[in-house]
This record gives sequence, structure tokens and C-alpha cells, in this order.
Amino acid sequence: MTNSDYLLKAAIKKLTEKLNEILVDKIEEATNIAQDAPEILKKEFDSLKESIIEEASRMEKAENIQANESANTYQDSKITKALNEIKGINEQIDLFNKTINNQII
Repeated sequence: MTNSDYLLKAAIKKLTEKLNEILVDKIEEATNIAQDAPEILKKEFDSLKESIIEEASRMEKAENIQANESANTYQDSKITKALNEIKGINEQIDLFNKTINNQII
């Protein structure tokens, strides 16, 4: 064998060893990730669940505020209507009083 043959065989041997080493490291890394995956997924699920609950609470509060504003608007319109009726009655009373006062005078 020539020196270049030894060099080629040595290069292939070292390259194979290095690739095997990298492969073993990556398999170990993947195994560790796979072992941690349930915990990671649980944390992510818990975080998602909390986010959903917070959003539902925010939506409920927003709806309650909107409902209260709607109820207040309805009450305000009822009050305005009642005040207008009272104003009309007062005007009729004033007119009645003027009519009575004019008949007396």
C-alpha cells in the first residue's frame, strides 16, 4: 500500500469515528429532549390553559360592562321620558292655574 492509500483509509476511519460520535451525541440529546418533552408539554398546556381562563374572564368582564352600559342607557331613557312627562304635567298644571286665575279675576 502506498502512503496515499493509508492516508485515505485513515481519513475514512477518522471520519467514520467522528460521524459516529456526533450521531451518538445527537441520539443522547434527542433522548434527553424526549424525556423532558412531557414536562415541557405540561408546562405549555398549563400556560395555554391559564391564558384561556384569563381571556374568558376578560371577555366576561367586557360583556358585563357592556350590559351595564346598556342597562344604564335604558334607565337613562326611562328617566328622561319620566322627566319629560313630569314637565308636560307641570305645564298643564301651570296652564290650568292660569286659566283658573283668569276666571277669578
